[in-house]
Amino acid sequence: MLSEEQILNVLIQYNPWWKGLPVTDKMAPSHHRFAYYEAKKMLLHQDLRRFVILSGPRRVGKTTILFQLIKNLLLQNVSARNIFYLSFDNPVLKLAGFEETIRVYKNAYPAGDKCYFFIDEVQYAQDWEGWIKTLYDTNPDLRVIATESASPVLEKGSAESGVGRWSILKIPTLSFYEYCDLLQIPVGEPLPTGIQPTKLNLLETGDFNEMMARLSPLYQYFNRYLTVGGFPELALAGDETLSKKLLREDVVDKVLKRDILSLHNIRNPLQFEKVFLYLCMHSSSIINVSTMTKELEDINKITLLNYIDYLKQANLIYISDPLNVDGKGILKGRSKIYVADPAIRNAVLMLENVIADPVEMGIMVETAAYKHIVAYYSSANIQVGYYRRVKDNKKEVDIVAGLPTGKFLCEVKYREQASVKTSDALFELVNSEKAKVQGAVLITKRAEDYGIAAHNSRIPVIRIPAFAFLYLLGHAEKERVLA
Repeated sequence: MLSEEQILNVLIQYNPWWKGLPVTDKMAPSHHRFAYYEAKKMLLHQDLRRFVILSGPRRVGKTTILFQLIKNLLLQNVSARNIFYLSFDNPVLKLAGFEETIRVYKNAYPAGDKCYFFIDEVQYAQDWEGWIKTLYDTNPDLRVIATESASPVLEKGSAESGVGRWSILKIPTLSFYEYCDLLQIPVGEPLPTGIQPTKLNLLETGDFNEMMARLSPLYQYFNRYLTVGGFPELALAGDETLSKKLLREDVVDKVLKRDILSLHNIRNPLQFEKVFLYLCMHSSSIINVSTMTKELEDINKITLLNYIDYLKQANLIYISDPLNVDGKGILKGRSKIYVADPAIRNAVLMLENVIADPVEMGIMVETAAYKHIVAYYSSANIQVGYYRRVKDNKKEVDIVAGLPTGKFLCEVKYREQASVKTSDALFELVNSEKAKVQGAVLITKRAEDYGIAAHNSRIPVIRIPAFAFLYLLGHAEKERVLA
């Protein structure tokens, strides 16, 4: 159906450097996300050869990272014809397929073995995981970085044909640190190195106070971060109404109505959209599948669980499972659901004036905190969930990270008076030697609400405003990435 000339014409348009044209600043802006540095390390690693798959929601900057890496290779004097970019989001290349597209490239530009392939939206290529495996096994000098937004076989493929061949690099929406860095928001004097946000109890009081004084100017930018969200292009836009519209159309609608439907056999698209809407309405809540099936017009339980899994694969939601902390049992089979970014929920539900609604603000901050903690521990493959006791369902801790050396606890009290009791689960676990808690924070709202909690405890509980804690998590993540 397609001639070689038609395919080549598309490839030439995608690869302007073949004609000696530069990678423009619009294609590859100077600001780099954390994931750029991690992908660069993996792409250029001298000893460890891995193909890399960048996985994340739409509009988080995956394609931008590809072009930034291409620009870097060109600056390192890598031959332009050895750098090959293609996108299977393009209907011509999708129709041509993996084998034919690569054949056309090699016929037109016979290059040496040391080539770099950059493949956008790889999930749209038929049998992509098989072709990635073939490329890896038959081209020992080839390096590949691909992106995907909603792959149903990504985790399975990585566990089977991808073992030892490719690594998955998850890219969340912007952290609060990245948001401030992107918008060039000043912090004053740079923070000292080596601050571990999960071990703030080890800081001297004077050092902690000085750090909070440096961070306090960021408080005024935090609300916009929550409402506009962590999508780079939208964060830079001045029109918040238009940003919400683009968020609904580009990030949500394209995934729900195109990406997922093309990858899964969904017979009732409207029902599928209702499931996502329901999860948006109940974000940060523990989901009861039986209740959901009844409230969603008696949807089949297996179908519902599949839909939730599809949304997770599409990077639209996080699933937080219960973790056993004190050995007294947990709510098995009850997961918390978080929308991938607070702004997605605001845009889908078309919420107005959320800043004045303490309940909505609490949901947004807990969502942002969970996302940040997952990103912070992602490289160490640490499970992040929540705690709720079986016999006393009111005993709960919002976020728990199961570290090898002990648990890290995070409770969100985003309100004017963030009061807690010694009988709350947070303090009971902190005081229990059996729970092996190594650190705990209580996330507050007001910029001046910080310090060691008044209650005496075996491990000090640190009160810290949300904006400061999330910024510190991003700051520590950047130090690790650049190390």
